[in-house]
Amino acid sequence: TWDAYAKKGEESTGVIAMIDLLVKDLDKEMTEAETEEKHAQVEYERIMSESAEKRSADSKLLTEKGSTKADTEADLQAHEEGKEAAVKEHMAVMKYIQSLHAECDWLVQYYDVRKEARTGEIESLQKAKAVLSGADFSLLQK
Repeated sequence: TWDAYAKKGEESTGVIAMIDLLVKDLDKEMTEAETEEKHAQVEYERIMSESAEKRSADSKLLTEKGSTKADTEADLQAHEEGKEAAVKEHMAVMKYIQSLHAECDWLVQYYDVRKEARTGEIESLQKAKAVLSGADFSLLQK
């Protein structure tokens, strides 16, 4: 009868050994899983920290760019107003130049007529001066 118990003992030793092996494997897998979880948590925290820093830097950069854009738009507005004033001034100068040009054209056009009139005036003044000085032109007018 002892043989009957011996077989059962050997079987139970094999089953116990198998269960022990399963427990060891399970402990090993759980240890690996815990280690991987710790590493994953550290990596997650690092990524979250980097992301927060990047968001902060991006926010600061966005604020700076917004400020630069506002300054540039203000400069553009000032330049546009300055341009408008300069264009008005240029138009006034061009109008003045056009009036001067018209006046010069008139002077050039009537130069000969004015020269003859002036020569006639000078001769008349000289004759008048001579008459006032006592000259007698009555003999010349025949």
